[in-house]
Amino acid sequence: MAPDHRFLLTKISLLLLLSSTTITTLTSSLSPPSTTTTTTTTNTSISPTKPPSAPTPTTSPKPTKPPSAPTPTTSTKPTKPPSTPTPTTSPKPTPEPSPAPLTSPTPTTPSSPSSTSTSTLDPKQLRALQSLNVPTSKDPCAPPTPLHNATTCDSSKPFRHLVSLRLSKCSDDVALSITALKSLSSLNDLKFINCPISPIRFPPELTSNLRSFTCTNSLKRLTGVWLSRLQNLTDLTVSGVTVNASGPSIILGGMKNLHSLSISHTNLSGYLPKHWHINLTHIDLSGNNLKGRIPNSLTLLENLEYLNLSSNSLNGEIPSSFGDLMSLQNVSLASNSLSGSIPDSIAAMPGLVHLDLGSNQLNGTIPRFLSEMKQLKYLNLEKNNFQGILPFNGSFFKRLMVLKVGENSNLCYNHSTISSKLKLGIAPCDKHGLPMSPPPAKDSSDGSDSSDDDYNVADDTNKKNQHHHGPSKIVLGVAIGLSSIVFLIIFLVLLSKCCK
Repeated sequence: MAPDHRFLLTKISLLLLLSSTTITTLTSSLSPPSTTTTTTTTNTSISPTKPPSAPTPTTSPKPTKPPSAPTPTTSTKPTKPPSTPTPTTSPKPTPEPSPAPLTSPTPTTPSSPSSTSTSTLDPKQLRALQSLNVPTSKDPCAPPTPLHNATTCDSSKPFRHLVSLRLSKCSDDVALSITALKSLSSLNDLKFINCPISPIRFPPELTSNLRSFTCTNSLKRLTGVWLSRLQNLTDLTVSGVTVNASGPSIILGGMKNLHSLSISHTNLSGYLPKHWHINLTHIDLSGNNLKGRIPNSLTLLENLEYLNLSSNSLNGEIPSSFGDLMSLQNVSLASNSLSGSIPDSIAAMPGLVHLDLGSNQLNGTIPRFLSEMKQLKYLNLEKNNFQGILPFNGSFFKRLMVLKVGENSNLCYNHSTISSKLKLGIAPCDKHGLPMSPPPAKDSSDGSDSSDDDYNVADDTNKKNQHHHGPSKIVLGVAIGLSSIVFLIIFLVLLSKCCK
């Protein structure tokens, strides 16, 4: 029986060896991903170390060579001049003419800059600039520097005169005076930027010559009568300062040459003017307290390119003749109380790029012609009372840069032509053309869209995890194999005992 036992033991040892070899092969199959990651990390760590080592030798030999090159040249050249120190006795009689040329250039150099700095500008205007704390150490007619006081001069002789002046970030001790403003009556362009100083009445000589006036966060408080005196302006910009007036008509009454009008964020109250000057191309009256309707006379401005009446208290309907503004490119009537529908005449505005009608009380259906406007890039119709089906398609969405149609409770989109991944802020339509969910569920629908996106991301991560969890299957196979081997060993041991 002893040989049988030995035979069984050899079999068991062979099985153990086979099991150990299988375990090692399986574990080696598991180990390569970790080693590959380590090798990749080491490769990435090694790659940045090599480029810095490369530039160092390139830079080091270059600086070493130039200093070696000049040293022999300088050493050989100075050796020759010291060989001629003997004629040093000869220049002794020549020091007398040498001081003469030294004294001659000295009076010319100071005289030339001083003359240019003082004689280019009219002395009266120079003193006026000094009273306004404008630096005059350099030539005031020099090119201006940005964000600082700037001046521009004409080319008159013998003295030049200011035609443009910008006062920026004035100090507290700056004060306007009639004398200084009279001296500056040649100005055509006057700008006050961040200069909270007290305004005074401009002299008639200055008001008659001014063509452009800008006041941004400056002059503390203005009145409509004060601004109305600037009758020859072509460009008026007032922003960030309170304007006391009963309406824009008081300001604009006599400004027949005005092309650009911007009075924004000034708490200006009253109604829009019934009469406008035909030369206007730019109107910005946003951020005020204007009320009433948009007058039909506004649509007669055939040269108007920019119109911003947002953030006021305007009501009523948009004029049906609004499309007569054929040159209009940018329109913003947002944040008012406008009602009614979008006029069909807007379809006749070929160059319209920006249309903002958000935050009003507009109703009806959104017209289909908006999707046919080739130049339109920005469209805001959110926070209104529009209803029906959104008449836009995918090609229109691709052409737009900004589209806002959310918070219209009775507006929906056709989910067969518009992807639900577009977060429009409105619900999809049912078969009757009505929103499938009430407005409160709009957020949940948006959440479902976002959750869908989250699910897609989760699917991608699960796919990645499946690749990463591949070794777990091998581990499971190893465990099964080991358990079967253990079971076989136990079976053989029991069998050997039975054979005894």
